[in-house]
Amino acid sequence: MWLFRALIPALLVLAMLAAPSSSNAAVSIGISVGFAPPELPVYEQPPIPGSGYIWMPGYWAYGPNGYYWVPGTWVLPPTVGLYWTPPWWDWNGGAYIFHGGYWGPNVGYYGGINYGFGYFGSGYEGGRWDHGRFFYNRDVNNIGDRRITNVYSGPARQAPDNHVAFHGGVGGMPGEPNTHERAAAGARHWQPTAPQTQHFDSARSNPALLHTTNRGQPPIPATNRAGRFNEAGVVTGGHGQGQQHGGPQKGKNPG
Repeated sequence: MWLFRALIPALLVLAMLAAPSSSNAAVSIGISVGFAPPELPVYEQPPIPGSGYIWMPGYWAYGPNGYYWVPGTWVLPPTVGLYWTPPWWDWNGGAYIFHGGYWGPNVGYYGGINYGFGYFGSGYEGGRWDHGRFFYNRDVNNIGDRRITNVYSGPARQAPDNHVAFHGGVGGMPGEPNTHERAAAGARHWQPTAPQTQHFDSARSNPALLHTTNRGQPPIPATNRAGRFNEAGVVTGGHGQGQQHGGPQKGKNPG
């Protein structure tokens, strides 16, 4: 009996290591906060680093020292054919609940929040998969000087022109998931990739990204590659320079 009990922790660890990276449930951190996340800042999208990357919009996360900004960045999906569903905050009548982002064959519900750059509240209008290649909507992405030929032009729909970063409650985004979003919630999901996780960890440990420090104007609103906060490709400043919130303008976020 003693040997059996001693083996249980080891067996659990082995099971966790052997578990697949996909899941049938949405990735939720389970964090609840008593006050709303700050408004989304205005920033420009850095140029795409190369073909195959998909935009992950910035968002406010919460840690031991309060809300902090996770810069938007370009990331590679874990496999061909997957889309990123951004994290979002939801008012449940007593607190703001955080829902983590995930990869899946379709974009799921993210609270109707307008993150910009193709994430205008529902679905994703920044690009689409076609025969194993990702084609970019050049009307909402910053292609820069990259020689990327898999592009198309598709003006995005008009989205709510605001900076709201949460769903429900007073002042939050209204609405409920549509049929497609409900289906996506029950589909197979993939966890964030290792570079994404590194990006999240780097943001959490950066004092300059704390809302108490930057007062809603993070000095690093976006980067061109995950986890790289001190290299070329980092978007700095750029506030109040005519960026439009949620519009179809190339490389512009909500503002």
